[in-house]
Amino acid sequence: MCDRDATGAAAPPPHIHFVTGRLAARALREQIASLSESKSFTYSVDVLPISVAALMTTTWVAARIQPPAETGRIILPGYCQGDLEPIAARAGSASIERGPRDLRALPEFLGGRAQPPRLDDWSIEILAEINHAPRMDRADIVRIAKAYRDAGADWIDVGCEPGGAWSAVGDCVRALRDADMRVSIDSFDPREIRDAARAGAELVLSVNRSNREMAADWGCEVVAVPDEPASESSLDETIEFLADRNVPFRIDPILEPIGCGFARSLERYAAARRRHPDRPMLMGIGNLTEMTDCDSAAVNLLLLGLCEELSIQSVLTTQVVPWARSSVRECDVARRLVHFAVRRGIAPKRIDGRLVLLRDPDPIAMGREAVERLASELRDPHFRLFAEAGELHVVSGGLHVHDEDPFVVFKRLMEWDADAPGRDRIDASHAFYLGYEAAKAITAITLGKQYRQDEALDWGFLTRPERAHRAARARGRAADSEPRPDASSFPPSEPDGGEP
Repeated sequence: MCDRDATGAAAPPPHIHFVTGRLAARALREQIASLSESKSFTYSVDVLPISVAALMTTTWVAARIQPPAETGRIILPGYCQGDLEPIAARAGSASIERGPRDLRALPEFLGGRAQPPRLDDWSIEILAEINHAPRMDRADIVRIAKAYRDAGADWIDVGCEPGGAWSAVGDCVRALRDADMRVSIDSFDPREIRDAARAGAELVLSVNRSNREMAADWGCEVVAVPDEPASESSLDETIEFLADRNVPFRIDPILEPIGCGFARSLERYAAARRRHPDRPMLMGIGNLTEMTDCDSAAVNLLLLGLCEELSIQSVLTTQVVPWARSSVRECDVARRLVHFAVRRGIAPKRIDGRLVLLRDPDPIAMGREAVERLASELRDPHFRLFAEAGELHVVSGGLHVHDEDPFVVFKRLMEWDADAPGRDRIDASHAFYLGYEAAKAITAITLGKQYRQDEALDWGFLTRPERAHRAARARGRAADSEPRPDASSFPPSEPDGGEP
């Protein structure tokens, strides 16, 4: 059904004015020719006198842009820098926005992708354990605890050791309480627990037949566990004992590692929830993440999904082995995602990609033909790097070298450099840059990630933002009405590969 104006006549389709540079113009036109039909819009393309669209600034564009009178929307290249205000005077009533940095993402961009949902709510508390606390300096304990809190922990669990009460446990707990943290004590020793509780610990991990007689004297909440993991009857006895004495408690049937009764332990959590539908519960998920040779993020997500569905309101996690060293942050992301999914009855897909660490959700291929076409059109000496079809490609004016082996690519590049007189040679700084980018590109090829020159690979919540090291120097230089980088500059790959 088409829109109609106030008179009832069919309203004309919206008109979009695209701004681009010379190199991306053909690819842009090919892309929007089909999109204009499927998305029902008319369009115009403003090809400005510049090859590399990434070097545009809004001030420079404002002096040259010529949108038709019917334009309702102006889309600039994604890398175009500067305030949009200078363009507003030329835009009339049209809206102005930067498009995607990659032309291949234009269909989704024009489709009006919905904003990602807000994941502010969660129902699972995170207890982050500091293992072997008696062996550590108090300042280090507080430093680690603050890092855990910043990563999302709600409680700091002080992990004690068997073989005798830790005389300094009270001082440790007080230091954490002084830093405004909620503290649990991980011990079965009644003396250790007593001193920790007096210093401000609010939760005891754990209580069973061995120490439950003293639980009423501690004045804090406890975690009820079985005498042996498989002994459901002993767990119920401790639950009854604590309930009769009005001791607040959480239930933990004990999660066991794979190979040691993992499936049966999951059954016990479900059974405990059925027997005690209204009691708070806790799951010690570190027993799986620390005891399994695999990255912890997906394991944490699955376990927190189970906890969300069983209304297990707290988890105990650790960060000891290298593959689980970001577990607290993973749990914080996971608890929000599973809460959102379970409350809405939907699968946790395409909601929050921060736990997609190893591979990318939507890598977009440019295609070998597009790379070859770009290589034939380029006239400037600046190198563009691409990861396409399992190979590293380096493209420049008069150059296209590619191979699966980056050392082969660099060898050919140096041979070409030696035979190309009349321009600046590749120096050490330039070579380092190319090597760094090549390493990122090969990593992307290996893992199926998106590679974009001068941008960080996407590692989910672990991504470290990367500054474009060379493109910034090129901006602002002008020659013949076109800003041109010097021979040592490296603009990003997208503009010539296809940003609008």
